[in-house]
Amino acid sequence: MTVDFVLRSWNAWAPGMSCHEDWQKWHDHQTFAQEEKAAIPAAVPKILQRRLSPLARAVFNAADGCIDSDKSLPIVFSSAHGEVNKSLEMLKSMQKGEEVSPTAFSLSVHNAIAGLFSIAYDCHQEITVIAPGQDGIAPAFIEALGLLQEHHSEVLIVLYDEPLSDFYPSLPFALNAPAICALALKVSLTGNGLPLQFNSSSAHRDDGEQALQILSFIKFLVADDNALALGNHRHSWEWHKK
Repeated sequence: MTVDFVLRSWNAWAPGMSCHEDWQKWHDHQTFAQEEKAAIPAAVPKILQRRLSPLARAVFNAADGCIDSDKSLPIVFSSAHGEVNKSLEMLKSMQKGEEVSPTAFSLSVHNAIAGLFSIAYDCHQEITVIAPGQDGIAPAFIEALGLLQEHHSEVLIVLYDEPLSDFYPSLPFALNAPAICALALKVSLTGNGLPLQFNSSSAHRDDGEQALQILSFIKFLVADDNALALGNHRHSWEWHKK
C-alpha cells in the first residue's frame, strides 16, 4: 500500500506548546510546561465550555487551528485511551456507593470529545472515532485517506491522548507520553502544502502506542528528516516528505 497525499496544514497543543515555533523549540529541548490547560477557542459556546476536560480542551485547541468557520469537513478522531481516566474516577465513586450522573457517564465514553466537537462546530460531515490500540497513528491515516478516495476534498485527522492514571500499569508497555498532546492534520490528495507519501513496511518495530507516536510525528514535521517509520510487532508504516 502506497498513497500520495498533501498535508494542507497542521496544529498541535501540549502544555507550553501552542504554535509551530514552540514545537520547533521543543524539538531542540524536549521539555514540557507543567499543569497548563489549553485555551478554549472562542468558537465554542459557553454552555459547552464547562463540559470540556483537559484532554478535550487540547483537542479543541489543536483542531481549531485547522478548520474554516464556514466549511465543514469529515473528521477522523483517534485516541488510544480517550477519557479512560474519567471512567476510573467514576468507578471509584461507585465503589464508595456514590451515584454517577448520566452527564458524567456520557462525557467519559470514547466518542464523547468528538460529539462535543460536532455540536460546538456544527459539523454535519462524517465523523469517525477510532481506538487504535497498539497500531498507533497509522489507522487514522488509513481511514482519512480512504475518505479522500471517496471524493472528499479534505479530511481532518485529530490524534490525541493523555498520560494514564498510575492505577493502570504501564510498564513494560510503552503507553504514556509525558503530557497531554493533541495533533490536528488537514489532508487532501492535491493542493498546496507539504507533499507526503504513506506506505506499509515489512520492518519489525516497537515504537509504542499512539501517545508516543504523536510526538514522533510532530518531530518529523518540524525537523529536516525526510522519512519517518513507526510501527509495532504486527504492522509498520513509513511517511516520506516528497
